[in-house]
Amino acid sequence: RLCVINPKDFTMSDAVAFQVTSMLADVVNRGTGELVRGYGVTFPVAGKTGTTNDFKDAWFAGYSSALVAVVWVGLDQPASMGRDYYGAKVAGPIWAEFMRRANATYPAQPFRPPRDVRAVTLCRVSYDKPVSGCPTYTEYFKAGDAEPARLCTVHRGGFKQEAQKVVEGV
Repeated sequence: RLCVINPKDFTMSDAVAFQVTSMLADVVNRGTGELVRGYGVTFPVAGKTGTTNDFKDAWFAGYSSALVAVVWVGLDQPASMGRDYYGAKVAGPIWAEFMRRANATYPAQPFRPPRDVRAVTLCRVSYDKPVSGCPTYTEYFKAGDAEPARLCTVHRGGFKQEAQKVVEGV
């Protein structure tokens, strides 16, 4: 019996795809994949590091707007490579070197949010609405997503923001 699969049954919306890209860009910009920035990857990329529990495999999978690449590091006969052999440290530099060189031929463009995604500035520490003095980042929300409603309680903010926290009972 022939089974026909409709590719549309396995796709995600542009909004969800952009949110995933935004999360994976955060991995490179301030997470476990940040090391690749030190190897000359200065253009927009998104990626994910990986390491098996026993350090037998390490990888870095990532992409730009123009190219996807995955690097795996391991042994032909599975054995632990040692505790210092994790994805960002051993696969990340290889991936970064490849992407840096490939970017000359396949230049990356910024990841552009679709129209149905809203950019919201949040506190990088509390993930709430920022007050004065909060280090901030941009998070992207689609219709139906719950956005943080309260002000940051980690940073003090200005007088007006302190008064607003009192009114809100924070």
